[in-house]
Amino acid sequence: MFSRCTLATLFGAVLIAGTAMAEPVEIYLTDMLDNTQNGYCLDIARAQGAQANPDDGLQGHTCYSPLGELMVDQIFDSTKFADGQLYMPEFDVCALALSSETGSTIDLAACDGSAAQGFVFSGNGTITPASAPDMCLTVAEDTRSGRSDANQIKALTLEPCDASKAAYQTWSTRTAS
Repeated sequence: MFSRCTLATLFGAVLIAGTAMAEPVEIYLTDMLDNTQNGYCLDIARAQGAQANPDDGLQGHTCYSPLGELMVDQIFDSTKFADGQLYMPEFDVCALALSSETGSTIDLAACDGSAAQGFVFSGNGTITPASAPDMCLTVAEDTRSGRSDANQIKALTLEPCDASKAAYQTWSTRTAS
């Protein structure tokens, strides 16, 4: 006969085992382009780590995972990709395309399920707004330095998907090294 404590523990373990655990990942550009160390990742613009402000939107920035950990301003919840969301759990925000015009930036805002927050991303390939499948998240050709020369930054905009721009438009995911 099982005690109440044993049954409660067993029931809790079954619930935990049945719950999908979020896999924190960074979204990185598959081509290193001109990056001198770790490639480019989607990143909250302007500040690093917990000091980042989602109001600043997204940019391409040197990835941190090759250093052995993911930085909070580059972490996305991979389980949300199937729901059409680019969700950053540490800040409780989703990527947002306010416009699907060429050159539009990618903002971040509280997740509200709006069409502007819908993205199509399988985890390996292009990332497109659900409402504009011909437009891809694209890093710019121009690069600037961050706080040090080791940190490289590229603007992130929507541009027409184009095979000739694949190096600037093809994304994948990875966990910490």
